[in-house]
Amino acid sequence: MFTGIVEELGEVTAVENLGDASRFRLRGPVVTEGAQHGDSIAVNGVCLTVVEHEGDEFTADVMAETLNRSSLGALTVGSRVNLERPTAVGARLGGHIVQGHVDGTGEILARTPSENWEIVKISLPAQLSRYVVEKGSITVDGISLTVVDAGPDHFTVSLIPTTLALTTLGVKQPGDPVNLEVDVIAKYVERLLAAGQGAGK
Repeated sequence: MFTGIVEELGEVTAVENLGDASRFRLRGPVVTEGAQHGDSIAVNGVCLTVVEHEGDEFTADVMAETLNRSSLGALTVGSRVNLERPTAVGARLGGHIVQGHVDGTGEILARTPSENWEIVKISLPAQLSRYVVEKGSITVDGISLTVVDAGPDHFTVSLIPTTLALTTLGVKQPGDPVNLEVDVIAKYVERLLAAGQGAGK
């Protein structure tokens, strides 16, 4: 489990096409400290397994389902990525519960800068809109954010200078894709309510 609090801005150092999968090598001195084979690291919000680890770099395999569901397939050598290690049991939950299981992708639609923050408008797939509510939580490229405004096909978030400086959202522009993970609690509630209604028939 993750919390959506990005630990560092890493970099893709190699991409190998394996046909129905891809192998990525990524640099991240913070997240690789003490890393071992089989550990999990979230890359732009996608939970990946460490296959190899050497120095400040690690390698992860990404299967076709993940490439199709997320924006990882668009990464190239030199791409910057948000990196986070799983949260430790008993640690503070700084953001919200994040599984690292991307629900879909959105697209940066607009950026509106202000003196001390920036409003970013992001497209929202129709099948995810019912899970996104004003002042609720959403994960964008692995970043735990609060929804400012929720529309039927978009939402907005307000980014503070720290988020702009330390994550990919500081440099992404209109047209760029982002990974989205909605609040898992909303999905569980929906499933339980549907099961309850079915049992009452």
